[in-house]
Amino acid sequence: MKIATPDLVTNSYFPALAAEELGLYRAEGLDAHVELLPSLDAVNALRDGAVDFVAGGAHTTLLAFPGWKGAKLVVTLSQGTPWLLVLRADIPARRGDVAAVRGLRIGAAPGPDRAFLRLLHESGVDPVRDAVKIAPVPGGTDPGASFGVTAAEALERGAVDGFWANALGSETAVRRGVGKIIVDVRRGDGPPDAGRYTFAGLSTTEALIAREPERVAAAVRAIVRAQAALRRDPARATEVGRRRFPPASAEIIAFHDPAIGEQAVSVMNGFARSIGLLAAPVAYEDTVATRFRGLWRVTEP
Repeated sequence: MKIATPDLVTNSYFPALAAEELGLYRAEGLDAHVELLPSLDAVNALRDGAVDFVAGGAHTTLLAFPGWKGAKLVVTLSQGTPWLLVLRADIPARRGDVAAVRGLRIGAAPGPDRAFLRLLHESGVDPVRDAVKIAPVPGGTDPGASFGVTAAEALERGAVDGFWANALGSETAVRRGVGKIIVDVRRGDGPPDAGRYTFAGLSTTEALIAREPERVAAAVRAIVRAQAALRRDPARATEVGRRRFPPASAEIIAFHDPAIGEQAVSVMNGFARSIGLLAAPVAYEDTVATRFRGLWRVTEP
C-alpha cells in the first residue's frame, strides 16, 4: 500500500509517517509505505491508481477530483491551516501585521500559495498593487527536503524576505535567529476563518473504499493509534524524527485530533470555492467517508 505526501519533514502530515515508523500499519496487517510526491503529482497519482492514499492538504484533493467526485477524506492528520508567515528578523513588523509583506519577496510552495493569496486578499493586500513577489523558494540544497526547512535556509541566505510554510520551517528560522513569526492563523492571527482554510487529511478513492473497506479502516486505525501513542509519550516523536528528519527538525513535532469536524469541512469547502477549486457547495457526507468516523476515537497503542 502506497501513501503519497508532498512533504516528509512536517508536523502536519507526520502521523502518517509515524504510523509506518512505529510499525502500526504492520500491526493492522498492512504493508504500507509513505513516499514523497509534489502536491499535484500526489493527487493525480491517487486518481490514476498509482498510490492508495494521499496525506496532504485536504483541499488539494479537488485538484484531481473536481466536486469531490471519486474521492473522500477518511481521517485528519492535523487540525487547521498548517502554514505560518515568517519574515526576516530585522523587519519591523508586529505580530498579526499581514500588511508588512508589502514590497517583499515571499517564498510559498505551489498549493500553499493559494491559501497565502487568500489571506492577503482578505487582509486588503493586493500583490500587484503592493509589490508583493510570491514564488517558490530558489536554490534549495536538497530536492527531497521539506519546503519549510528549505525556506528557512533561503531566508538565512537572503534569497527571500519571508516565507509561508509549515511550523517546522518556521521554528527552524526562529531558532537560527533569522526569522520571526508574523502570522500563525491557527492561533487567531489574520482574518476570521483563515485558520481553517484547510487541514492536513488522509484521502483515498471511493473505488478503494468500496472494494477494500477493511484495508482503509486499517489505515485509519493505524494513524489514530499513532496519534494516541505520541500524545501519551511525546518522546516517541523524537525517535521517529531522528530516523527520517534532519537533526534540527527532529525535536519539534506536534500532534492533533484525528476527527474531521463538520464545521472544518464547511469552511474548507468554502475556501476551495473562493479560489476556484469548487464550483458549488458540497455536503459533509459527500466530502468525508463517514463510515469510518467511529474509528477516530481509537486510543490503544
